[in-house]
Amino acid sequence: MAHIDELTTSNRLGPGGEHEARLQGTSTRSGMTGLSEGFSVASWRDADNAGFIEKWHRLALASATPNPFNEAWFLLPSLRQFDPKGEVMLATHVVRGELAGLMPMLRDRDYHGRPLPHLANWLHSNAFSGEPLVRADHCASFWQHMLDWCDRHAHGSLFFHLSGIPADGAALAALRDIAGKPDRGLRIVETIERAVLHGGRSPQDHLRLALDKKRRKELNRKRRRLEELGELVLTRHDDDTGLGSWIDQFLELEQAGWKGAQGSAISSAPNTEAVFRESMTAAARLGKLQRLAFHLDGRPVAMLSSFICEPHAFGFKTTFDESLAKLSPGMLLQVENLAILERSGVTLSDSCAAPDHPMIGQIWPDRREIVKLSIPIGGSLRRSIGRALTALELRRGRNRK
Repeated sequence: MAHIDELTTSNRLGPGGEHEARLQGTSTRSGMTGLSEGFSVASWRDADNAGFIEKWHRLALASATPNPFNEAWFLLPSLRQFDPKGEVMLATHVVRGELAGLMPMLRDRDYHGRPLPHLANWLHSNAFSGEPLVRADHCASFWQHMLDWCDRHAHGSLFFHLSGIPADGAALAALRDIAGKPDRGLRIVETIERAVLHGGRSPQDHLRLALDKKRRKELNRKRRRLEELGELVLTRHDDDTGLGSWIDQFLELEQAGWKGAQGSAISSAPNTEAVFRESMTAAARLGKLQRLAFHLDGRPVAMLSSFICEPHAFGFKTTFDESLAKLSPGMLLQVENLAILERSGVTLSDSCAAPDHPMIGQIWPDRREIVKLSIPIGGSLRRSIGRALTALELRRGRNRK
């Protein structure tokens, strides 16, 4: 799906950042396999081993709010490609030898073009949620430890900034309890609404709710026109059957369109292509990938991938044949995708699309708020400066609206 603007935080550390991170957690790769009890912050490279990844997988299955983009099979390929020096840190909370919480974070001196040093969660432009993985019974302790660590290691940072946080998730609920007090001053500085599907209705009911009778008839007419052009075949895969060729076809189809012309297609950059290939393959192996496609006489005309992390599903990437744009093959495939909520265990499907997406917003009738928030950190003086800056940011955001 189209990405949300400004989710990316540049992966830079201030002076001494990586050294400090290693001092606060287990300091070697072999040491992190066993997991030191308690809260620690260390370079992500210390976690890139089989023993840690196994515990990471167990945490993902027990997380209060699912987020595929912080699971090992997606986050580690992303970090290997975008942060090979290991400057991004992993904050981890270990209770009785098991991971109870995990979030990637970094120090940054650039705040949306302004020179404001801060701590932040780490995302890239194809990661559509910043929700950390935290077990439900450890949300409060994870965030309390996280803020305590930020206070002790603020250095030049004035606030802790979190992007891509679902308003209905466990992170925001816990942070409001812990950091919403006057002396801390949590502020939501930006809110967007993203198209989602909530369970409880059939695909037909979703479509009737989103589109009037005239527009549904028009979509049916377009499908008939496509079928008149040749043999139109819908495929739906929940495993890795033919995955390699499917990925190749997807990348070729996307590259042939406007994204390829603008240099923003997945295959336009080797690192984004590598993350796409590796994360799709790993998700399929774990049973967390669903793929849909329309083929017309054997050639792809619309393709779509979603990550399944029960009880939620997440739209990842979609593309279509732009020479057939008048017949809306991409929208017709999204109509087929409404059936994702018929899967046992899925109660919400997040489109991961931009708020103003011209097509998704038409047929996904429900909305989910995604927020950016800032929390002052450090001592009382530093927090007062942080509160002033976050208040200014909030006013600027309101003025932009």
